[in-house]
Amino acid sequence: MKKQFLSLVMAVAFVATITSCNSTKTESASQDSAMMDSTAMMDSESMMSEGVEVGGAMMVPSKNIVENAAGSNDHTTLVAAVQAAGLAETLSGTGPFTVFAPTNEAFSKVPKEALDNLMKPEMKGDLTKVLTYHVVPGALMAADLKDGQELTTAQGQKLKVTVKDGKVWVGGATVTIADVVSSNGVTHVIDGVLMPN
Repeated sequence: MKKQFLSLVMAVAFVATITSCNSTKTESASQDSAMMDSTAMMDSESMMSEGVEVGGAMMVPSKNIVENAAGSNDHTTLVAAVQAAGLAETLSGTGPFTVFAPTNEAFSKVPKEALDNLMKPEMKGDLTKVLTYHVVPGALMAADLKDGQELTTAQGQKLKVTVKDGKVWVGGATVTIADVVSSNGVTHVIDGVLMPN
């Protein structure tokens, strides 16, 4: 489908170019402008359909949050935790959700014993609380996050947003990759694991 769309756009651009060669200079200039607008629009649509690279994989809007996260080499610990907590089905639902996704490196900052303990079946309730503290209902892009804002998480507690010098922090963790759009929300990659009180 993408190839057919690109072929159609290229054909339209070709016809517009031929037509502009046979027109007056004024008409040619306006058609060139229209062609440039069409090319800019195509680039923008192409970027949206291609997605953002995270952990060596393309995160694409046609996949849900869990499907995209599962493709990232940087989020294997998070995906394992989501599965252990039984949240994969929920986070694959319609949403929309905003997920602040800690990397494997972020999880490595948590003491190994504490992390291993959280992953035990009998600790599922505690693990769920930690993970749902990383989820906010609705789809919030980076531009929606304001300095001093408090976000109510799915876990029930609040996360404070800090914005300074073009950087965004949520609950003390830095957003390292923003606006990863999925079919059921948006993910922001963070460099720390957020712990509820």
